Amino acid sequence: MTLDSSNQQPGARLLFVMACLVVIVAGLRVAAPILVPFVLALFIAVVSMPLMFGMRRKGVPAPLAILFTVSIDGLIFGLMSVLVVTSLGDLNEQLPFYADKAETMYQGWLQQLQARGIPAATYLTGDLFDPARILTFLGGLLQAVASVVTIGFIVGIIIIFILAEATIFPYKFQAILGGNRRQGQVRTMHTVAEVQAYLWIKFQISLAHGVCVGVMCWLIGLDFPLLLGLIAFILNFIPTIGSIIAAVPGIVLALILHGELTALIAAVGYLVINMGFGNILEPNIMGRRMGLSTLVVVLSLLFWGWVWGP
Repeated sequence: MTLDSSNQQPGARLLFVMACLVVIVAGLRVAAPILVPFVLALFIAVVSMPLMFGMRRKGVPAPLAILFTVSIDGLIFGLMSVLVVTSLGDLNEQLPFYADKAETMYQGWLQQLQARGIPAATYLTGDLFDPARILTFLGGLLQAVASVVTIGFIVGIIIIFILAEATIFPYKFQAILGGNRRQGQVRTMHTVAEVQAYLWIKFQISLAHGVCVGVMCWLIGLDFPLLLGLIAFILNFIPTIGSIIAAVPGIVLALILHGELTALIAAVGYLVINMGFGNILEPNIMGRRMGLSTLVVVLSLLFWGWVWGP
């Protein structure tokens, strides 16, 4: 069957398009070791461009501006990696203590339900707080962090080339289009500038969001407030549901350490911070909402998590 005949048969054309999509997705999965560092480097480079362009406007030579920007990125990435590895190591030491407290609290809830005539123990059997199971999950987290640190050097090299190209890209783009397509060049560069501005503003808002979460966790006496703030900072880049997911570890930790009242206070604190940044501050600063559907965000996370890994 030729392409011309498939164009005349809607069913065949649909099958052809679906086959192409399957091949593309399979290619994305196979190329994940190459594409994931590139996408991560592209994201970091776009966020870092305002710093580099600001230095260029002040007369700093391009090589020095690029070197300084990459050094700042490397310093931030290194501090974050040290914080995560150190916090996970401390968490590994405290894990038996957390597991015992969680198991004691769980058994207390079962007894309360049993006293009210609810046979919860009949349906909730098994060791829900098995330390071995949690250690396995923690080991997976450590491996994920180690993999990120491993590709850090590759990401840094890619960032250098992206930032170097960013200083001369407008001139190359104009040479490719020629003088007759000035309007298309302006429109494209304007779109790139809008994406860059959005990511830079999102970075600042996420940073402030993470700081507020870390301070709140420190004030109510939670362990690892820096790690909880870092989790809130990273997940806030995920629209709609990122800040909700980031609240789960803090609330669970508050419940295990200090009981239901502190967990309620933590939940209210997360709610106030998320509402303040997500519904008031961020829309006002950006001027308009993205209008993304929660279902689209969840399905996108599931799809790209399956294609490129978590």
